[in-house]
Amino acid sequence: MARQTVGRWIKSYREGGSRRLKACRQGRPPGRSLQPRQAAQIVRAITDRYPNQLKLPFYLWTREAVARLIEERHGIALSVWTVGRYLKDWGFTPQKPLRRAFERDPEAVQKWLEEEYPAIRAQAKKEKAQIYWGDEMGMRSDHQTGTTYGRKGETPVIPGTGQRFRCNMISAITNRGKLYFMVYRKGFSTVVFTAFLRRLTRQIEGKLFLIVDGHPVHRSRAAKDWVAKQKGRLHLFFLPGYSPELNPDEGVWREVKGHRLGRAGIFSFADLKSKALGALRHLARRPDKVRALFRTHTTIYAA
Repeated sequence: MARQTVGRWIKSYREGGSRRLKACRQGRPPGRSLQPRQAAQIVRAITDRYPNQLKLPFYLWTREAVARLIEERHGIALSVWTVGRYLKDWGFTPQKPLRRAFERDPEAVQKWLEEEYPAIRAQAKKEKAQIYWGDEMGMRSDHQTGTTYGRKGETPVIPGTGQRFRCNMISAITNRGKLYFMVYRKGFSTVVFTAFLRRLTRQIEGKLFLIVDGHPVHRSRAAKDWVAKQKGRLHLFFLPGYSPELNPDEGVWREVKGHRLGRAGIFSFADLKSKALGALRHLARRPDKVRALFRTHTTIYAA
């Protein structure tokens, strides 16, 4: 034994006698691990609820949040490292969550998937119309995505303009891989929307069914009047509120804004517009990539 160890024994004996020299239990203290039944309850809570629904002071399920839940439910205090091992054993991994509006109506979404869209599809087949999905997006000069390599501890600096300006885009796609788009500078309005519809009706032969979200411009009286003048050649349909994941055209903006423009240096409005047009033209030449936007788990119903 080391001299220091023997010294601690002598000190303990002098302070408390031989009872202080009894061997202590090694390893994890008893009662500090979850039983299978308790673990199943925690897994169900994490899967079916958000922390704030369980009156926990957290917004996301982190190791700290799970540790608090375990302590409140079962009176067992665990370290974040132990909780991390439990989460790994239960099949949980840290992921970036999708943001979904609490105003979203699940019943309206279910009705759209089971009744409304199948009816639109049947009507389009009967009238030999093409179904397009439309959406709009704004792109700012200071938007940035992606990462770049640099030395550890030294944050890389990339050049870019300090001015703030934006470029707006509107597009429509079909599950056969077609993409039509328009880039504009001013804000989205009825004038812009009807100008885009005018382009679509000129370039697309036959009847056209366009599915868009419930933006006030889409539902405006001026837009409805313009559509009415087309004498049945163009019909507008509206997605359930606060449900962008149902629109395959959202993927266009993810491809253009996130994968292309967000990783490029922007130096002027002309530069931003040029790169936006280049990204959209590149995607329009890749019908396979457009068709892939209809194969996510939320858009496969429209494929």
